[in-house]
Amino acid sequence: MTDTQKPTQAQEPSDDIDPQLLELAHEVFELARRGDATMLAAVIEKGVPPNLRNDKGDTLVMLAAYHGHEDAVRTLLEQGADPNLRNNNGQTPLAGAAFKGFKPIIEILLDHGADVEGASPDGRTALMVAAMFNRTEIVDLLIARGANPQARDAGGNSAADAAARMGAADTTAQLAAQRTAKPRD
Repeated sequence: MTDTQKPTQAQEPSDDIDPQLLELAHEVFELARRGDATMLAAVIEKGVPPNLRNDKGDTLVMLAAYHGHEDAVRTLLEQGADPNLRNNNGQTPLAGAAFKGFKPIIEILLDHGADVEGASPDGRTALMVAAMFNRTEIVDLLIARGANPQARDAGGNSAADAAARMGAADTTAQLAAQRTAKPRD
């Protein structure tokens, strides 16, 4: 790197990185994708960082969450992984799980400190993602856990707006009903 180059979160592999180290990292990411909680715990105990990132900035938690592996997500979080680390696109594991519709993963992430209002660079929250993909149970869960249905993304759109734009009829109606419901005592 020269003085004029800025470091990035995930550098391209260079020729001076040991090929065996690259292969090991690849294998660890595959453990997360496959959800092998036992092996993930073992490699972390041997010194692999629990917040290891791939070339796209995806952490082990992001990969395990996106692929629906509850035990692996829980294990990684218990081993010190950060549930709020974003990938290079600014996406959180919580938003990935909301996109995929993995309610148990969302519960695990929230129980381990995931920010229910954590937004991508464009201001899109997990609630907005769940609403866009018509995931009513997840919308309920996120609101119950503190998500603000009135939050707006960078374009000024709320979760209800995002749902309507995507043609997600159930979550559009759900959020409209929630908006008109009387406040709880």
